[in-house]
Amino acid sequence: MTSFCRFDLRTTDAEGARAFYARLLGHERARIWPLHEQAIARGARPHWLGHLEVEDAERTAAAFVERGAVRFGPTMALRDGGQAVVLRDPGGAVVAVSSGLPAATPSAEVVFHVLNTTDAARAMANYCALFGWANVDRLDVGEGLAIDRFAWRAGGASVGAIADVTGRPGVHPHWLFFFAVPALEPAMALTREAGGLVLPPTVLPDGTRVCVCDDPQGATFALREGPRARAG
Repeated sequence: MTSFCRFDLRTTDAEGARAFYARLLGHERARIWPLHEQAIARGARPHWLGHLEVEDAERTAAAFVERGAVRFGPTMALRDGGQAVVLRDPGGAVVAVSSGLPAATPSAEVVFHVLNTTDAARAMANYCALFGWANVDRLDVGEGLAIDRFAWRAGGASVGAIADVTGRPGVHPHWLFFFAVPALEPAMALTREAGGLVLPPTVLPDGTRVCVCDDPQGATFALREGPRARAG
């Protein structure tokens, strides 16, 4: 089973971001790093990068490239151990495949994972083939939008979804990670007060309330009201 094993925030103000997420999430376990100058020069904005844990990062990256992904540079040695390859997947979202990681350490808990992409069917086929994920079902989330939910393995619970953003102005391909908060309104207010952007909340068919935000440095993330138990 291949799943996201870590989440790194790469940003233009690491200390400011650390203070913000510590207040928002109630702990200081988020992995936050300065966004590299070369990335900024290429036009990269602050972002959360999800790492998929695999046995061999090089081999998996090569297989992903064969399916249309684009590799960004050489293999990286992670600061706290292991190695990673960063790629732009065939639909345009950035993701990392990592191997040789140290034993799991507490981190920012992500409770749901949404891939916004330009070809949902192709994305589902690629991620299922490469990582063993399974298509669960299609869910109507309102306003004419539907998402295809996936599980880490066949028969498993839904841990994320793939959404087609073609024709949705202002939405670019990216992985969107959801953090759990006990109550949505205080978290939304905190984000606004810190200088972030908060979109109007959405109520999912099961009654769960979520909202999409940009942090004060401009990195996109999402909030889900409810327990902090991690998906999967």
